[in-house]
Amino acid sequence: MAPSMPIIRKMPGSGIIAVDGSRGLAHRRRTRTALARGGRHPAMSTSQPAAPAISLPLKLSYGLGSISYGVSLAVLSASVLQLYFNQVIGIPGVWVGAAIMLSLCVDAVVDPLIGRWSDNLRSGWGRRHPFMYGSALPAAGFFYLLWHAPRGLGATEAFAFAILMLIGVRISLASYEIPSTALGPELAPDYDQRTSLFAYRWFFMIATAAVMGILLYSVFLRQDAANPLGALNRDAYARFGTLSAGVILVAILASTAATHNRIRGLHQPPARKLSVVETFREIAATFANPSLLTIMGASVLGGAAYGITTGLSTYFYLHLWGLKPQAIGPLASGGLLASVIGVFLAPAIAKRFGKKEAMVGLFSVSLVTSLMPIAARMAGVMPPNGSGVLYVLLFIDVVVTAALALMAYVILTSMTADVVEDHAVKSGVRSEGVLFAANGLVPKITTGLGAFLAGLMISLVKFPAHALPGTVDPAIVRHLALIYLPAIALLSGASIAVLNLYKIDRATHERNLERLRDAAALAEAARLEVGASGAVERVG
Repeated sequence: MAPSMPIIRKMPGSGIIAVDGSRGLAHRRRTRTALARGGRHPAMSTSQPAAPAISLPLKLSYGLGSISYGVSLAVLSASVLQLYFNQVIGIPGVWVGAAIMLSLCVDAVVDPLIGRWSDNLRSGWGRRHPFMYGSALPAAGFFYLLWHAPRGLGATEAFAFAILMLIGVRISLASYEIPSTALGPELAPDYDQRTSLFAYRWFFMIATAAVMGILLYSVFLRQDAANPLGALNRDAYARFGTLSAGVILVAILASTAATHNRIRGLHQPPARKLSVVETFREIAATFANPSLLTIMGASVLGGAAYGITTGLSTYFYLHLWGLKPQAIGPLASGGLLASVIGVFLAPAIAKRFGKKEAMVGLFSVSLVTSLMPIAARMAGVMPPNGSGVLYVLLFIDVVVTAALALMAYVILTSMTADVVEDHAVKSGVRSEGVLFAANGLVPKITTGLGAFLAGLMISLVKFPAHALPGTVDPAIVRHLALIYLPAIALLSGASIAVLNLYKIDRATHERNLERLRDAAALAEAARLEVGASGAVERVG
């Protein structure tokens, strides 16, 4: 009889791997038991190389990809879409809100499927990069077509066009954004470093949104002798759409290519064949994670508030504050300044106070500052329209509110990334794509709901279509503001309250990482033992 081949075993309670003797079957049983206790599932038996250290070039190249989302954030907001489709194309306001909501609902259903496919794709380019490369042309193409609506369409045909283009844009952008965001937890497993990594992603996103907003209102929609229509100039939107499509194409391809060399250090999923029922069951299990449910619950409320705000912001700028389109652009530069503040301060604040505590505090203060100008105008204590003091106050409010909210969102994204390891410990499956899709699913639906509610508010107060600034009855604008203020306060306040239920802290995250490392070592030991046993049998 051939002598027993040595096997490798995990020393209990330590990270040490030791050589053992001939206890093959018993060891395999102990390995399975240890895997179960460690929260590890056999589906995770594929080894994962350690990711290289996070460097500034990596943070920059990873963050670069969010430029595409920043473009969409600036010009796919309900405020711009309402203005474009309602005031320029001529679709009724409620229909525009319905089109936005419907496209977001379709996107929200498709997103988890994109995430699930991305989580389990096995290819020479890893799980994420095939999606990222493949999304570039469709995203740019649909974005171009959206802003080149055919002329002569009736309201019904224009409504159908809006729905189809919005669905195409959102799904193609999601095919990049979900896999790209899902790279984050693997690139930065450390509790604090991932906050810094996501801060750069948010920096490029918000900075791009600010720059594109400035270009849209101060250059393309500038109201002057050459462009008397201002924000109602159809051709200006088309030119801006061409520029935006080009920016999206370049950003996606540049970031994807810049992170291509990290593929070798990323997790490779095991080969699995799941039925449709099993696939949806696994997605449902991911959604059932308690910490993710907390974030999603808060997003239901916060997303609705955000949708209302973005849907009405341009109306307030033009008709409450009496600003010309070219004056709105410089206000957007406040978002650029806020992004710089956020990228440097968010990681430090999260490390000092803890992620949840910092995020809740930042969101709370930003809610107050966001409502102050309109509330002050309703109370009659704001400077008159057209004054320099008013414009300075509005700019300061934009910077402060955006900086506070941005830092909170950076930290919230990092908290979502922490759910990845928590879910892996509980389920045995790495589901970054599904988790980030789930994180975006509810806000997309409720943001669409918010956009619909914004359109409903516009119709409720009988806001006139094709209205130039200064021509709307002040009573109508005041009525709109008095509906807006309590709605945002209640929705956002409830969202912040729900976020207090989030449970993962630094100690929990580090414990999860340790359990996953131990389980990976045990799984590798079991794999080596099986190979060694096979070698013994062949020799014998």
